[in-house]
Amino acid sequence: MKRNAEGDREKEEKKRKLLQQIGGVRLQYLTPKDDGFHQLWSTKYAKLVIQEANQIPTELHHAVQKAFLTLLHHGCLSRDLVQLKGKDLLTPVSRILIGQPGCTYKYLNTRLFAVPWPEEDHNISYRTEGIANACKAFYHLNKSLHLQTICELNKLRSKHLSDAPSTSGGQIFLQNNEDFGQEDVQCFNVTLINYMNPQTMSYLREEPYFGMGKMAVSWHHDENLVEGSTVAVYNYSYQDGATETCEEEAMDISKWHVGLKVAWDIETPGLALPLNPGDSYFMLDNLNKTHQHCVLAGSQPRFSSTHRVAECSTSTLSSIRARCEKALENLNCSGELELQSLELEILQEVEQIHNEVEFDWLRQFWFQGKRYSKCSDYWLLAMAELEEKWWQMETMTSLLLEELEKDDWTGEDKYKILQGMMPILVERQDQRLAWQKRSTSSLVESLPADLRPRCCPYWGEDDCCMPLPFDLSGILTKLENLIGKD
Repeated sequence: MKRNAEGDREKEEKKRKLLQQIGGVRLQYLTPKDDGFHQLWSTKYAKLVIQEANQIPTELHHAVQKAFLTLLHHGCLSRDLVQLKGKDLLTPVSRILIGQPGCTYKYLNTRLFAVPWPEEDHNISYRTEGIANACKAFYHLNKSLHLQTICELNKLRSKHLSDAPSTSGGQIFLQNNEDFGQEDVQCFNVTLINYMNPQTMSYLREEPYFGMGKMAVSWHHDENLVEGSTVAVYNYSYQDGATETCEEEAMDISKWHVGLKVAWDIETPGLALPLNPGDSYFMLDNLNKTHQHCVLAGSQPRFSSTHRVAECSTSTLSSIRARCEKALENLNCSGELELQSLELEILQEVEQIHNEVEFDWLRQFWFQGKRYSKCSDYWLLAMAELEEKWWQMETMTSLLLEELEKDDWTGEDKYKILQGMMPILVERQDQRLAWQKRSTSSLVESLPADLRPRCCPYWGEDDCCMPLPFDLSGILTKLENLIGKD
């Protein structure tokens, strides 16, 4: 959380300096109607590629667009109660994460849990056949966009090899200078489905640097991605052919656009590309790192499916299961429960995992209400399993506290354990109170009842099933007194 706060401050400082540099003057940006647009695109934005709708099979379009509407109809798309600069706010965009079973994706102190798309090794139970078909449609779209990514990267490499001397600043240099095969380009493991309806988003902000218009999504880099991985976005808005314009006409403000700019650069003009229903765009290679993008609102509702290679090597269900098993290795369950080791390093690792499973998994999940139960029971079953392991870790903390009360310690050894454990337990107490406060914020009342945050796990003082109280203030005071004595 500290790193997130530092990152937010750094971004705000960069934004402040950039606005100060331009001094209220609008920076230049180009659209297809402007001279020099294609030259700018081919040099400064060569790693942005548009795949027009007619390049995707009609059957896939129909399946994906039906899937969007199915998810909307079943109430599966939700606004997130996120944290920015220490404050809670509701995203204007409604969304859901779909992807490989067990994957998650974290942004703005919010962990989204991927509703699994169907895979051979997993028996996924969905709430309705319509939701099952929707997840299947995004699985097929994911494979299609992955193959297209391989194709586009190879085209980009060929272009680089043929005319690299004529490019400005090596803009299309690829990190991998070999031919790309299906095994070389990581397949997208999740897609973030977004729904935006400008008719209900009256608070849209004006784009601040170029004067591009109203933004549905502000300038940003996509977070927590595998280094140098491509982002592919499928666009679908409710527009008919009558609203479309040719390149010679003025930019059609009824269309949605993706805006791009070189990060924190006031010299290079920005780019605004109109998106037709069924178009896809690809931010290839490291473009997401070197450039920022925003979404400029059209006049009609819009869905997008943003496919990415999320960096979740330590953020999957299998990884947290492994972490839990590591912690529970220190619990001897044969006969009377006891701790296997009282070595400080082992105790600290166990209690850190204890905090991780409680605050980065259980409380993150229940803070989002009952949204996931609308799609599948996959994560409900997973959370029941994690909560059982967490309860065992609560027992382990209780056993440790009992050990510390015994007299067969040297003063030095007890002091060392107490000093090593106190920061972890203080963090646990602070985070419990913080999550409890967040779950009762004023914004909660604006959410539908089934999407309101739950402070879970939570228990009262008289709950005899729990090894320790929810409020650890009394225990912390007692430990502080023990430290004082030693």
